[in-house]
Amino acid sequence: MTEEVEPRARLPKEIWVLVSAAFLIALGFGLVAPALPQFARSFDVSVTAASVVISSFAFMRLVFAPASGRLVQRLGERPIYITGVLVVAASTGACAIAANYGQLLVFRGLGGIGSTMFTVSAMGLLIRIAPPGMRGRVSGLYATSFLMGNITGPLFGGLLVGFGLRVPFVIYAIALLIAAAVVFFALRGSHLAAPDRGADVPTLTLRDGLAAPSYRAALVSNFAYGGVIFGVRVAMVPLFVVEALNRDAAFAGIALMVFAVGNAAVQSIAGRMSDRIGRKPFVLGGLIVCGASTVAMGIGENLVVFLVASVTAGLGSGAMNPAQQAAVADVIGSKARGGPVLATFQMMSDVGGVLGPIIGGLLAETFSYGVAFAVTGSVMLVAALVWAKVPAEPVPKDANEDTQR
Repeated sequence: MTEEVEPRARLPKEIWVLVSAAFLIALGFGLVAPALPQFARSFDVSVTAASVVISSFAFMRLVFAPASGRLVQRLGERPIYITGVLVVAASTGACAIAANYGQLLVFRGLGGIGSTMFTVSAMGLLIRIAPPGMRGRVSGLYATSFLMGNITGPLFGGLLVGFGLRVPFVIYAIALLIAAAVVFFALRGSHLAAPDRGADVPTLTLRDGLAAPSYRAALVSNFAYGGVIFGVRVAMVPLFVVEALNRDAAFAGIALMVFAVGNAAVQSIAGRMSDRIGRKPFVLGGLIVCGASTVAMGIGENLVVFLVASVTAGLGSGAMNPAQQAAVADVIGSKARGGPVLATFQMMSDVGGVLGPIIGGLLAETFSYGVAFAVTGSVMLVAALVWAKVPAEPVPKDANEDTQR
């Protein structure tokens, strides 16, 4: 099959199920994103303490990631995915009734356990189900669906804040229950989603993964991605909009939506193109664009500059993320069990998600928001230097080539 024909091949229906569930999950996450820092601040805590609520979620993801990888290998992706989504639903519902900062911190942190369960499961399913020569396309499609949820979620979340800071958490919990039901009923009879049980199924160890330069670089770039995208952006942008730009909480949702629009605009295109010309150009270019734009976000506390920098950062993030995920999938292959490799890749994002909000909050309080954005954005530029040294590698086009990498 030629490259011109392959991208037009029909994707398995299981991928569309995961894509639909990702949209629902992201929609709900986007609803709470504008409210969460402000909800924490409503308990009369500092900016740093409010940022710690974001970090607690990522910290629990980090701690539980190795166990999630082992559970997926033993029980299969689908049951762990569903269980994980239900855990986050319960945690989110509990956040809605939190009576103080301590309860909010604990409830939000417990949700990280479920989050890492369904994240590792979804990655494993996508790698195993997606044709090797279409991994970039699948990664871009999945990420675009997630970002489409993030586009609409913050907008409605900002509006829902007007009805109370607890309302978005209730709606998010409901969205998670719907996502769990979709995956349960749609994949329960799927042969593709069933785990491989044969003794001859190869196992990829973390040492095997670290032998690949692209995987080592992906660990660094995913650390930067987690710190800036899942940490600083979610924790710092809503506070920056309210406290530095003097806008209300509803506009914080619009600011997050602008980033998501830029991100979603290029996810699918970048994923498809990375299947044709390789992963490195998109990861490298995306890191540079996103890092430089993050630095520019805090310059001069100007609204126009901030919005332009936000959408540009989204474009850079959208270019790099599908390509780096596809690079990791290339290392693992369709037939291997790569739980430790996937879990470690995810953990690097979570480490960034833990440290990013805390360091950003401390820098904002000690110096300024401009310094906070400058320092955290520079982390992506450092990751770009690491990717610049990775040799260009061909994209696998069939399963035989894939398993030999």
